[in-house]
Amino acid sequence: MATAPQWVASATANVSAKLFRGGLADLRPTPRALVDKGRTRSVYRFTPRGGGDPVLLVPPLAAPAFCFDLRRGCSLAGHLVERGRSVYLVDYGQVSFADRNLGLEHWVDDVLPRAVAAASRDAGGRPVHVVAWCLGGIMSLLVAADRQDLPIASLTTIAAPIDMSAIPLVAPIKPLTDIADSWLFTPAYRLLGGAPRALVKRAFQISAIDKVITKPYAVLRNLDDADYLAQLEAVDRFTDNMAAYPGRTFGQIYHRFFRANDLAHGELELGGRRIALRQVTVPTLVIAGDGDTIAPHRAVRHVVDILDRAPEVEFHTCPGGHLGVLAGRAARTTTWRHIDRFLDRHNPVR
Repeated sequence: MATAPQWVASATANVSAKLFRGGLADLRPTPRALVDKGRTRSVYRFTPRGGGDPVLLVPPLAAPAFCFDLRRGCSLAGHLVERGRSVYLVDYGQVSFADRNLGLEHWVDDVLPRAVAAASRDAGGRPVHVVAWCLGGIMSLLVAADRQDLPIASLTTIAAPIDMSAIPLVAPIKPLTDIADSWLFTPAYRLLGGAPRALVKRAFQISAIDKVITKPYAVLRNLDDADYLAQLEAVDRFTDNMAAYPGRTFGQIYHRFFRANDLAHGELELGGRRIALRQVTVPTLVIAGDGDTIAPHRAVRHVVDILDRAPEVEFHTCPGGHLGVLAGRAARTTTWRHIDRFLDRHNPVR
């Protein structure tokens, strides 16, 4: 434990860095190069190129793609590159009002299959290991189930909720949404063209309202901890860069996931056909955060019982909330180690 003079010296240095040197977090992105581009799709390869099969990082909609590259020291992308892997990222960019008619089909039928194909092609035709967070994990599961012709070798989902009834935030307000849907919620998102980025940002903050309320006290208590303060800066930047949801996609998520809870049954009607998650036939790693209120343990773990045709389904609960389980300080020695071991087993770097 630091002595009082040591605490004061560290706190003074941190405050000085915050006020006069732009902050404590090293927000420089991991170097990358564009390898493919299309509507709401940019596929990047992080540099330097590594060995083994390519690893494709898949973010959710509305969240900035740098969730996988939050800051130096808390970047899953940078970590995988340092371990000698070939790492790719799909970035959806900013969604505008002009994209309001894009539905989940756009991402499941076009964006993600093309991203997988692009990563495989750039890596010389090798199979792709998909690592996805939140809704990115749900969409990746749907793609893997629906497109077994794609060169997907394995799948890792982090904080991807399948059973919405297991989310404590949902249960109290669902009866209200059932009553108010036809005259409030559906007309609102249709009028606005989706869920505006300001609303998405507020929803993310509300999911961790206890941390928002106690943040000033936590900052003062940890004023001598540069790494803690740097993480707060990086998370604030992440939250400030939330994007909007396209109207039709938001409507499908709201009606099919939130109200009908279709995914809990392992199937989803999409684009005129029914996609069954049990058609996933690749090794799968599933990770939940022990402090995640958006995707709690039970909501995430439910997929383990559904994927009965996968040759391997491995499940772990790791420290952290919704973002923390992916890019928190504890993720470096928990979540990332599980991903490392899983990839080492199915995708050894030579």
